[in-house]
Amino acid sequence: MKKYLAVGVLFMALSCTNTDKKNTEASTDTLSEKKVVTTAVVELADSKVQNIYNGYIYLKDALVESKFEDAQKAASQLKTILASFPGCENTATIAEKIAAAKDIAGQRKEFTYLSSDVIAMFKHADLKKGSIYVQHCPMANKGEGGDWLASEKQIQNPYYGDEMMDCGAVLEEIKSNK
Repeated sequence: MKKYLAVGVLFMALSCTNTDKKNTEASTDTLSEKKVVTTAVVELADSKVQNIYNGYIYLKDALVESKFEDAQKAASQLKTILASFPGCENTATIAEKIAAAKDIAGQRKEFTYLSSDVIAMFKHADLKKGSIYVQHCPMANKGEGGDWLASEKQIQNPYYGDEMMDCGAVLEEIKSNK
């Protein structure tokens, strides 16, 4: 058992590369009606890894809502969290690029690289409660596709926001082993 735990910690360190209740509520703005979904409960054993997950989900949600300034703030906070986690220095640099991007399109492009790194990390994380979903949009990045993590099965596309909110599919579900 200790051997498996050590291997898992090693994978997380080398592959670095949010906890709210799930609520679905409709909110109406002056232009259209849109559905807002917050994250389901995901609990990780390591508090530092939990902070990375929460920061990532905050960033992803800002991109889903096409909120440039919120995404800048989230990326900046995530950069700080990642920089303090051994093995995640390169991923912190990607988060810094998202924070410094000139527009939402630039943020979304860099988000692809950030997601690739954190997906590898969370596939080996010790998940105590909930599920993490690896989702994919085949149209993102000019047809090259893009992946992201979510705490719910419902697709909310961070690469297109309202333009194509439901574009994508769940590729994998990372579940608690408990």
